Amino acid sequence: MRATVSITANAPSQRAIALAQETLDIEAAAILGLKDRIGQAFADTVQRVLALQGRVVVMGMGKSGHVGRKIAATLASTGTPAFFVHPGEASHGDLGMVTPVDLVLAISNSGESEEMAAILPLIKRLGTALVVMTGNPNSTMAQHADLWLDTAVDKEACPLNLAPTASTTAQLALGDALAVALLDARGFRAEDFARSHPGGALGRKLLTHVSDVMRSGEAVPRVPALASFSDLMREMSAKGLGATAVVDDAGHVLGIFTDGDLRRLVEQGADLRSKTAREVMHPSPCTVDQHALAVDAADLMERKRITSVLVVDEANCLCGAVNSNDLMRAKVI
Repeated sequence: MRATVSITANAPSQRAIALAQETLDIEAAAILGLKDRIGQAFADTVQRVLALQGRVVVMGMGKSGHVGRKIAATLASTGTPAFFVHPGEASHGDLGMVTPVDLVLAISNSGESEEMAAILPLIKRLGTALVVMTGNPNSTMAQHADLWLDTAVDKEACPLNLAPTASTTAQLALGDALAVALLDARGFRAEDFARSHPGGALGRKLLTHVSDVMRSGEAVPRVPALASFSDLMREMSAKGLGATAVVDDAGHVLGIFTDGDLRRLVEQGADLRSKTAREVMHPSPCTVDQHALAVDAADLMERKRITSVLVVDEANCLCGAVNSNDLMRAKVI
């Protein structure tokens, strides 16, 4: 009895798992099916976009519209100026966003979207280039297009073969392929990506410089080489960095004294009262250039297993200091 109940209870779960696996198989096949159909039309689309004086205007209705928004966002974040216009709103004024120097990327599985069909003549009258992403080469949209990108799928993952599933997955994948081909052709780099994502982790790592996060001016602990040990300790305590730089009269960095150096000297039983800063400092300390990326300072501290580093200018003069807490506050680490 228990075994029978268990099997019955598990039946819906087993069906759900089977349907999920079948969905992934169908959508994976849909994407792989695009591979052999990517040809000259795709290459010509890339060249047209690269030559644009304007922007890529992505359009689509329903689920294709949701995919279009994502494609426009991906293009814009990878070096190709792009935005999405809803075809329904385009008939009520938003078509004014489209100019002759733009390129319209229209997305529709059937290629017979009524909202798109209503504005196709206007797009053609403007002289705006039209690329259509559809699964039907004989559709109204494909027939009006300058270039047609084939996104046909054998069937939808929906058991009823109705809900857009595999077809929208294919559209999304082809949009990603277009974005990748364009960013490669533009020589788009990680630094360029970061400029489009200043609020993200990558943006902070690639755009934040040491000078943006370092302590400067009176906040930087420093003492002259002949300073007494007492003066050295007062400077360390006042600035709260756990270290102080030792500099010459011109401000060049001669060395550093840290909390760790203090502990080691105490353990050795050294008579610290008679020492000068030069005598107790660690000479030739690790430094980082003020124009370096903050992430480089973080890497240096990790490699050397230190918690703070002095910041210098081109002449090796002290201009700041940064520690791990400063980098954490800036969300660099």
